[in-house]
Amino acid sequence: MTLGALKGLVVPAAAACLVALAAPSLAQAANCKDSASPGADWTDCNKKALMLGGSDLQGANLVNTDFTLTDLRGANLTGANLEKATLVRSSVAGAVANGANFAKIEAYRCNFAGISAEKASFINSELQRANFSSARLTGTSFEKAELGRANFDKAELTGTRFSHANLSRADLTNTSFSGPIDFQGAFMFLTRVEGVDLSEATGLEQEQVDMTCGDSSTKLPAGMSTPGTWPCASD
Repeated sequence: MTLGALKGLVVPAAAACLVALAAPSLAQAANCKDSASPGADWTDCNKKALMLGGSDLQGANLVNTDFTLTDLRGANLTGANLEKATLVRSSVAGAVANGANFAKIEAYRCNFAGISAEKASFINSELQRANFSSARLTGTSFEKAELGRANFDKAELTGTRFSHANLSRADLTNTSFSGPIDFQGAFMFLTRVEGVDLSEATGLEQEQVDMTCGDSSTKLPAGMSTPGTWPCASD
């Protein structure tokens, strides 16, 4: 075979390879324009300040998606992957997100009120001043999450894990749960636990309790004593 003939075969083949390599990235970019639907792929997409309330995004791939100021109230996020997504000042109130992955999200002042996020993961997430009031969080993990001033008023926390989380000034009053909650290594500076039954809490040390804000109705695990600083002044 002549050199010219070889070139005639190699050049088209190389061009075909380049097209094949480029195709996935082009397809991914096009997915950002797709409508909300189960299994949608919005990886790395900009979805800021949109009205997506009630959307069905069950099982969707929402990794690193930017939902800043977006309305996702009542959305179906069951089993969705939102790892590293941005939810700053957005609302996921009333959404169903059981088994969803919220690991490493940035969600300062996000509204999660009334969300059902049982067995979901918020590991290593930024959740300062987030609102989890009346949320259903059975079996949910907040391991190593930043939860400064987060509000858990009337939340269901059975089996919730706060190990190594920052709960400084978080409000756990009026929460409901049965069975243990894991506080191993959690930072609990001025965490509000007035009236909370912590008798079955695991991983809780006296040093952590001494930093919290409880009252005479707070129940502690056996062997722990009520801090002399209780009750705290109103914050």
